Amino acid sequence: MIEPAQIVAGWPLALSMAATVAAQGLRSGRRRRTALNEALHELRRPLQAVALASGPRFAGSGRGEDPMELAAAALERLDREINGGPLVPVWGAVDGYSLVHTAVARWQARATLAEGSLELRWNAGRAILRGDRGALAQALDNLIVNAIEHGGPTIVVAARRREGRLRVAVVDSGRALRPRSRRQNPAEVIAYLSGRRRHGHGLAVVRRVASVHNGRFALRRSQRGSLAVLELPLAEVEGEQAA
Repeated sequence: MIEPAQIVAGWPLALSMAATVAAQGLRSGRRRRTALNEALHELRRPLQAVALASGPRFAGSGRGEDPMELAAAALERLDREINGGPLVPVWGAVDGYSLVHTAVARWQARATLAEGSLELRWNAGRAILRGDRGALAQALDNLIVNAIEHGGPTIVVAARRREGRLRVAVVDSGRALRPRSRRQNPAEVIAYLSGRRRHGHGLAVVRRVASVHNGRFALRRSQRGSLAVLELPLAEVEGEQAA
């Protein structure tokens, strides 16, 4: 069994190989370049979580979706973009609270490394969605990490019902209030993997996931902070266990 530390140690080679493949794919045009960049962007989020889980300060803190499963999904999409073929989503009943709660828990250690805080405020009761849990988890990951890296330091994920939808709002307290952290291990690894100089790909992923699930996504930025809202239709599912 491959240990997380082995994966983290091998990330420079992995990203180098991915970059080579992406460069070959760029010959197919601008649209392919955008798709490849988005797919490569999605590789960074699970790797960050793996790096955190392998660190001595946060050992055993990983919860929720397996970061390696998210990495495998991102790799599968990259393979489909390069070699063709449909990417078939895995649809089913998804427990909204479990989905959002585990996403917040997954990134609380990352918020701590950035000298910030990440809190969940759930006011939606039992909320069942129908969709691809892996894709929905990736969308939430992008919203949360975007707030950690470009907003903060106080981040709140608030969920409530609104007109037959689950409304998940990610609110940060503004970049101007964010303290500058000293880079350290494993934070320096996380910072490099985050790809902070690359903007827009994560939000494009969120928009695509929202569209596929008949949802809505909106983002509003200001000096006082950012508000990112993902709304997804609620579903009444009978005879099907929510994941």
